[in-house]
Amino acid sequence: MLSLYNAFVIYFTCLLLIEFLIIILLYSHSNFFETDSLFSMRVSMKKRYMNDELKYYRYFYQKIKVKPENIIIVGNFVFFFVKGSDFFKVKAHLGSLRRNLGSKVLIIRAENTLITLLFSFFPDLYIHDIVSIMNKYTGNINITIYFISFEERGIAIGRNGEYIKAVNEIFKKYITFEKDIDSIKIKCEFFQL
Repeated sequence: MLSLYNAFVIYFTCLLLIEFLIIILLYSHSNFFETDSLFSMRVSMKKRYMNDELKYYRYFYQKIKVKPENIIIVGNFVFFFVKGSDFFKVKAHLGSLRRNLGSKVLIIRAENTLITLLFSFFPDLYIHDIVSIMNKYTGNINITIYFISFEERGIAIGRNGEYIKAVNEIFKKYITFEKDIDSIKIKCEFFQL
């Protein structure tokens, strides 16, 4: 038979366990809403046109008759940001743009929320999941994009990681956020089933 002392120990242990589970549920529930609001956060791009960007702007407009929303040059990549309504019209000219400009030309939809902007940087790839981890003290956010195949992950990263480094540089230097966020770092991982 249980002594009175053992009954109290079991009772208080159960109370502590229930309290611990409630804290975990509340934390995970609030983390869900923080992640949800993070991905729906509004973003905007800084427009900086130097001589090279102006040359690309003029060439792009003369060739396709569409004004790009923004042009960003990062390393060997030239990112043309266009309105969603013009995306497929411009995408039809992607091959000739790459041949004529001789660099890695990308057509990206200019989006105003974080989640749609992330998807527009990887337009032809199947993204299985996107997970974010936010450091509340520093304001830094790590976003992991999961792909089901190594091939798609390799395309997302680019040769020697050049593409994902360029995307991270764009998020660091050219994207401004609605909320007080210092930086976002994106990485691509393989999702194991």
